[in-house]
Amino acid sequence: MSSPASIRRVAAAIAVFGACLGGAAVASADLQERLDRTQERLGQVEERQGVLTTEIAGLNDRIGVLEGQIADLRAQEAAAEAELAAKQAELDQAIEDLNEARDRLRILRARLKRALVELGDRLVAIYEAGSPDLVSVLLSADGFDDLVQRSAYLEAIQEQNETVVDRVRDLRDQTQRTVEKLRAAKETIEEARDIIAAKEAEIESARAGIESQQAELVSVRGERQAILDEVNSQVDHLEDIESDLQNEIQQQIAEATMGVPVLPAGTPGAASAAGFIWPVNGILTSGFGYRWGRMHEGIDIADAEGTPILASASGTVILAAYSGGYGNYTCIDHGGGLSTCYGHQAGFAVSSGSSVSQGQVIGYSGNTGSSTGPHLHFEVRINGAATDPLGYL
Repeated sequence: MSSPASIRRVAAAIAVFGACLGGAAVASADLQERLDRTQERLGQVEERQGVLTTEIAGLNDRIGVLEGQIADLRAQEAAAEAELAAKQAELDQAIEDLNEARDRLRILRARLKRALVELGDRLVAIYEAGSPDLVSVLLSADGFDDLVQRSAYLEAIQEQNETVVDRVRDLRDQTQRTVEKLRAAKETIEEARDIIAAKEAEIESARAGIESQQAELVSVRGERQAILDEVNSQVDHLEDIESDLQNEIQQQIAEATMGVPVLPAGTPGAASAAGFIWPVNGILTSGFGYRWGRMHEGIDIADAEGTPILASASGTVILAAYSGGYGNYTCIDHGGGLSTCYGHQAGFAVSSGSSVSQGQVIGYSGNTGSSTGPHLHFEVRINGAATDPLGYL
């Protein structure tokens, strides 16, 4: 335990400090309440900010997937356009063949008409003249020469008749083939047109569906981004308020503690009767007990940012982690259920499970967690219950 003289010096310093803070206690409590409310609101807004950011990221991913689908669709569209161009070429060729076939059909029909007229005339002539048989022609011949001439004449008539009949038959067959070709060409044209129409409708429908989904997601993303922008603005505004309140509290503390001397017993290295040393050399700004309607389970020692923090006694580090309002928080077990804890550190110099000796640097003073300025929050705990650290220093 500390000597009576040490305790008296500490009590005197606290009394001086309390007198300095007397006029600002109510104002500081009000500022702290406003700061707590602001930080609570800031936490809610930041949570909303995180949700919106996650939603927008998800929308971006979905839009990216749709963009990939659109790119794939465009590739299919290019292939379809090439196919359509080939079908169009077939269609153009079919139309050209159809026109040529129609021209030939008109010509063949004219020829057939003439051939039929000629064949009719020939049949009428044969009918009117009668059909001379070979015996009659030979018997009426005047000599061998006349017989030869009459035979050649009959053969010529027969060949001419057969030529006319063959010509009529050929024209008829050509006409039939032309009609069949025209029909096949028409079917090819209709099939090509059906394929083109179906392909165009399929591409148009797919593109419209994808673009509609993309437009909807872009619209939703725009709405979410607008809300996020507003939330970001609220975060900036609340952070400004939080900073102003912290500055006001820090200023009040600075004004209230102006001229308060460093505690004589606060020099690290001078062990107390209980065997503990002060972890930092600084100004005691807040004692143990109820403060602003809440229990303050330690003492606050104001010092410069980055000041080395010393282990108040030897022991084992049982905690070195961020812990809510305490910020970066280290606790050392000294045995017998006794432990010391150090809050609001800027950084750690030891890790959980480490063995430390008295006076060893375990961290650095800072302003992490719920803090209004650089300082060390120092606690002494017996079996986990907080007790006044000044009884051990």
